[in-house]
Amino acid sequence: MNKVRIAIVGGGLSGLHAARRLERQGIHDYVLLEARDALGGRIASLDASGTSTLDLASVAGPFDLGPTWFWPDYQRQLHRLVEELGLAHFAQFESGDTVVENSPTAPPVRVRGYVNSPTSMRLIGGMSALIDAVRAGIDPERIITGLVVRSLRSEKDFVDLTSVDSAGRTSTWRAEHVLLALPPRLAAQTIRFEPPLPEPLADEWNSTATWMAAQAKYVAVYDTPFWREQGLSGEGRSRRGPMVEIHDASMPGGSAALFGFIGIPAQARKTVDDDVMRALCRAQMARLFGPQAGTPRADVVKDWAREPFTAVPADLAGEASHGPAPSSMASSGPWHGRLIGMASEWSPQFPGYVAGAIEAAELGLKVVLSAMADTAGRE
Repeated sequence: MNKVRIAIVGGGLSGLHAARRLERQGIHDYVLLEARDALGGRIASLDASGTSTLDLASVAGPFDLGPTWFWPDYQRQLHRLVEELGLAHFAQFESGDTVVENSPTAPPVRVRGYVNSPTSMRLIGGMSALIDAVRAGIDPERIITGLVVRSLRSEKDFVDLTSVDSAGRTSTWRAEHVLLALPPRLAAQTIRFEPPLPEPLADEWNSTATWMAAQAKYVAVYDTPFWREQGLSGEGRSRRGPMVEIHDASMPGGSAALFGFIGIPAQARKTVDDDVMRALCRAQMARLFGPQAGTPRADVVKDWAREPFTAVPADLAGEASHGPAPSSMASSGPWHGRLIGMASEWSPQFPGYVAGAIEAAELGLKVVLSAMADTAGRE
């Protein structure tokens, strides 16, 4: 059995940020366990290693398949981290007209575009640049990927974690504190807790929708942002679909791109093959932005509802929403102070957002570090 003071379950932004903060505090007795083979969680990108029927070798991205924007004007904690890491950012391109399909039968029309306030910002290199920069501050020996945590058992002074790898091999860890860096609903429905979580807490976690879990995005890459030459912003709105909202995803100094949110409900998408969905999206791009938009250099559909480490069946039936944050830990009993939730959904200010991952991680760490200080004071 492996023993550590802190076990972090989940290698998305909140888990990685917590690990980096522990390193900076001089605390190295921890482990980060990630179920996927890659880190980042819901932050993922299309680049030369992506999946598409087209050749991606010359795609100069990356392009976000998960979250895309942040807002420095009021997400200041995240903005400070971006500045600290030296990451360059730029404003979302919004200059020009928007193309709108007002009904399933009406032809597209151009309408005057508008600039959002506060300005939506993007990172050079996409959100994956943030993951890479945070990860660089972590001892790689503290990170283990490809391990799915199946159970947590609380004892008097520690928690035992049981995990399974892709080959079915089991490993166990004993930790004084466990930080859950995965969505509340996913944790409640995929991890066995011994003893069970308090019923009110379990109900809260189970009723908290996982942001993006029911969503799908389409990204199309082009040689140039030709729509800008037509006085278009790259933004589109549609009541015909399959995409309901489209934006310019071009990267400064890189390839041009458009991306859209697919409006078909997750349950209905299960019956549609990716090749068919890509063809439908290409046809829509051509309707809105001209024939050139229908022949991208590369394209991909990312359906988060098919991600077993993001979505559970309950997520597929609900609407995507940024709901109120649930309680992050039990108020009493064997799990109090031992198990703390810190994925983005536990953020009081920005649940589900990238900024929420940072806020929730900081709040979770505050609880753990305080408990560790109390323990040291009694020794």
